[in-house]
Amino acid sequence: MPLYAESADGVLIAYDVHGGATAVGEHPPIVLIHGFASTAAVTWESTGWVRALTDAGRVVVTLDLRGHGRSDKPHRADEFAPTLLGADVRAVLDSAGADVVDVVAYSMGCRVASAFVELAQDRVRRVVLGGAGPVELFATWDLAEVRGLLLSDEPPMNPLVQAVLGAALAAGADRESMLACVEGVSGAPLIMPAGIPVLFVAGEEDPVTRGTQGLALDWGVDYVSIPGRDHINTLTARAFKDAVVGFLG
Repeated sequence: MPLYAESADGVLIAYDVHGGATAVGEHPPIVLIHGFASTAAVTWESTGWVRALTDAGRVVVTLDLRGHGRSDKPHRADEFAPTLLGADVRAVLDSAGADVVDVVAYSMGCRVASAFVELAQDRVRRVVLGGAGPVELFATWDLAEVRGLLLSDEPPMNPLVQAVLGAALAAGADRESMLACVEGVSGAPLIMPAGIPVLFVAGEEDPVTRGTQGLALDWGVDYVSIPGRDHINTLTARAFKDAVVGFLG
């Protein structure tokens, strides 16, 4: 059974703690933040991430973002503001009793991680940002196409909109909640305070991460490219897991 944390605006966020209730040795827990139209189970458990990190001796906290999985599903765009998504992570860590954490995020989860770090920099040791680039994906979409597909099943011109949202609908996603999430997160910044070690990870064939290597250079942080991988199958790459375990120590 999942645990639940209540966020600042009353939204309930489902989460799980894997590997025990306290960190091992000097290492803090790791919080894993999934991307759009996914869940903690799909992104982090079925791909072997939770097992790999707990086998490495780490405590892992996973959560379902608002609008996703077992968490509450608001229907207004302002309920998906990045500051609220970041506050959801903080509420989960408060509930789990995790004072300081390492953060591993993927895709849209990187924008959530950015917002969380901005709210609680003193609670973050290291950050891994995977599957994200300097340009926020939803900001490149025509929101009229998104609304048409989600509310009226009108086929979009953009094949990426069809691929992402079509898969979400096939999995039973809440249509109004997905629309609110796209509208609320669109254009969310990807920033990180100086002084926090960051690792960017990008699939070599992932168009979503275009410009990520340059961003890593600008920030003066580490960057790993996963050969032959796209936005979806980068998550399953052993090289991704090994890079993260090494970076987080």
